[in-house]
Amino acid sequence: MPVVTGLYTILIPIAVFACFGSSRHLVVGADSATAAIMAAGLAGLAPIASPDYVSLAGITAILCAGLLLLARLIRLGFLADFLSRSVLIGFLTGVGIQVAMGQLAGMLGVSGGTGGTLSKFFGTLEQIPDTSLATLAVSASVLGIILGLEALNERIPGALIAVAGSIVVSSAFVLPSHGVAILGPVPGGLPKFGVPSYGWNDWATLLAASVSIFVVILAQSAATSRAYATKYNEEFSENTDLVGLSLANLSAGLSGTFVVNGSPTKTQMVDSAGGRSQLSQLVTAFIVLIVLLFLTKPLQYLPEAVLASIVFLIGVELIDRSGMRRIMRWRMDEFLVACATATVVVVVGVKQGIILAIVLSILDHLRRSYHPRNTCLVREADGTLHSELVVAGQPPRELVPGLVVYRFGSIMYYANASRLVEDVRTIVGTGQPPTWLCLDAEMVSDVDFSAGATILDILSIVEGAGSRLVAARVGRNVRAELGRYGITEKVGEDAFFDSIESVVEAYRARSSA
Repeated sequence: MPVVTGLYTILIPIAVFACFGSSRHLVVGADSATAAIMAAGLAGLAPIASPDYVSLAGITAILCAGLLLLARLIRLGFLADFLSRSVLIGFLTGVGIQVAMGQLAGMLGVSGGTGGTLSKFFGTLEQIPDTSLATLAVSASVLGIILGLEALNERIPGALIAVAGSIVVSSAFVLPSHGVAILGPVPGGLPKFGVPSYGWNDWATLLAASVSIFVVILAQSAATSRAYATKYNEEFSENTDLVGLSLANLSAGLSGTFVVNGSPTKTQMVDSAGGRSQLSQLVTAFIVLIVLLFLTKPLQYLPEAVLASIVFLIGVELIDRSGMRRIMRWRMDEFLVACATATVVVVVGVKQGIILAIVLSILDHLRRSYHPRNTCLVREADGTLHSELVVAGQPPRELVPGLVVYRFGSIMYYANASRLVEDVRTIVGTGQPPTWLCLDAEMVSDVDFSAGATILDILSIVEGAGSRLVAARVGRNVRAELGRYGITEKVGEDAFFDSIESVVEAYRARSSA
C-alpha cells in the first residue's frame, strides 16, 4: 500500500472504534496478521501500491465490515471463545516469528528472497554478502536506541525518538547517497472519501480473504479486550466491540486505506505509556491529523530500514515466550498444539494458521468432552469427601455401604454416551453391585437424544444387576429433557434429589425400613 495509508489507519478508524466500541483499552489500526492475509488475497489482482490495488484493499475492508456487522446482528461474539488461549498464544507467536523474519531484508538493505516466509528468509540469508553497511548501521542504531531507552524506562518513546532522529540524520547526511533507501515523498492532506469503484468483479476472491480476516479480527480483538478488561477488573461487551470494529473497517474502506484490527502490540504500547481510556486513541487520531496536514514533508527522509527495524521488534514482542513456557509447564498437550499452530503460520501462512487454530481448538474441546473426568464420590475416615476416577475392571468405593455416587464430568451427548455405559457396567458388574447407584448430574448441563437413549439402556443394566438408579443435583432444563425422553417415568419422581446429603438420608431411611 502507499506509505500514507499507514497514517490513514490511525486517523479515522481508531477514532471510530474509540467512540463505538466498548473496550477502554483496545487500540485499532494496521495489524500484521490481517495485513498478511489481505496481501495474500490480493496477490495478482492488481499491481502493488497502484490505485486499483488500493481500491481492492478498500473493498476488502468494507466486506470485513459487513461480516462483522452480520456477526453482531446474529450475536456471534461467542465465536471468539472457540480459540483457546493456548492456541491463540501459538498463533500470535507464529505471526511474530513470520513478521520478524520478513523484516531482515529491509534491515540489511537487500532485496530478499521470493515466495513464502521461509523461502524469503533463506533468500535473505544468501544475500548477506551484499549487505549495505550503511543500512545495517541505521538498523543497528535504531535497535540500540529503542532497546537502550526501554532498559532505562519503558515509558520513554524509543521508537518515536529513533524515527525523529533518523529523519534528521538522513536529511543532514543525505543517506540515499550512501545506499540507504528512504520512503520518498509522502502525500499530505486528508484522505479521499468514497466507495471504491474498482474490483467488484473480484468480490468472490476478496470475500474468501475477508472471511479469514474476519475470523482473525474476531478472535484477536476479543482476546485482547478480554485480557485488559480482566487486568483492570472492567466489563466489556464482545458484541458491542463488533459494532465498533465494523464501523472502523467501514471508515477504513471509505477513506482509502485497508482493514484494521484490534492490535495487542499497540494496545500494550498505549497501556505501558499510561493510557487507561479511549481518550488515548482520540488524542492519537488528533496528532495524526496534525502530521497529515503539516508534517508529511519530513517523513520523506525516513529510511526504510528504520521502519523494518521497528516492525522487527514488534514481531519479536508478539513472540510470547513466557506464555509458551507457561503452557509447556502446565499442559504439555496444549503446548504441542500451540507449537503446531505457530509452525503452520510460519511455514504455510497466516490464513492456514488461523484455520488450523480454530480446528485444533474445536478438536481439543471435543477431546475433553469425549473423555470427561468421571468419578465416584467417597468419604475418608475424617469425614471429608473427595472424588476417585472410575477405573475399568476395578469395583468403585461406596459413599456409604450399598450406595455409589457416580459423577459424570461433562454434558452428555452422542460422542461420550458410550463412556456412560462403560462406567455403569464397571460399577454394577465388578464385585458386589450397589443397592443404589446415584448419578450426580451437577456437571451435566445438556443431554442430547443419543445420550437420553443411552440412559434408558443403562436402566436395564442397573435393574438387571438388582440395583436402583437415582439422580442428584439435576438442573431444571436437564430434568425437562429427561422427562421428554421418558426417563422420569421409568425411574419415578422420587428418584430425583436436590443434594448428595438428601440421597444419603433417603437411602438410609429406605435401608432401615
